[in-house]
Amino acid sequence: MDKPRFLALWGRCKTDTGVDDGDLVYDCVLDNYSEASRHYHTPLHIEHCLRQFDAARAEMADPDAVELALWFHDVIYETDVNAGENERASAELFSRCAGDQFDTGFRDRVYRLIMVTTHSESPRTLDEAFMVDIDLSSFGLPWAAFSSDSEDVRAEFPQHSDNVFYAKQRVFMQSLLHRDNFCFTEFFRARHEAQAKENISRHLGMISERLSA
Repeated sequence: MDKPRFLALWGRCKTDTGVDDGDLVYDCVLDNYSEASRHYHTPLHIEHCLRQFDAARAEMADPDAVELALWFHDVIYETDVNAGENERASAELFSRCAGDQFDTGFRDRVYRLIMVTTHSESPRTLDEAFMVDIDLSSFGLPWAAFSSDSEDVRAEFPQHSDNVFYAKQRVFMQSLLHRDNFCFTEFFRARHEAQAKENISRHLGMISERLSA
């Protein structure tokens, strides 16, 4: 991950510029994303998200908040926790790192932007909509890349049988497919909507075959 980019972002978002802790925060973030148990939620996922962010940042109300949330949104990733716990732990880690060096309103916005990646409810603001679309933008990649990502996600759950893993994944993917639109922003709808729905439908067919085998 681009360390100078992170340090520049961290530095310009702080209100207390007397504390120079950017290097320590970056090292913590990188160490977490580099855990051996990760296969999809790695630095490559963050790099992909940042490329999508760069394409859309001019459309956002507070792009620095969205970018900082993207850096932190999967920084904690455990595969044996309840839904939403990883996102909350990631948001809380951000809050601890930010401390009182950040404006309270800004810190709270970043926290909420991280939490929206639970995908448990619709985004309430435009920036939250961009956060959701960017986090799920890999669904709109060409089939080969999407399929490879899917296998990487599966590899992060070696403790689960195929029946358990794919049954849960089917529920999540069906929830995405049954939304009025896969993407919440017009920007990403034009870029990814059709491919994402095609990928999900095709993957759901494969899941059904595996569960019935």
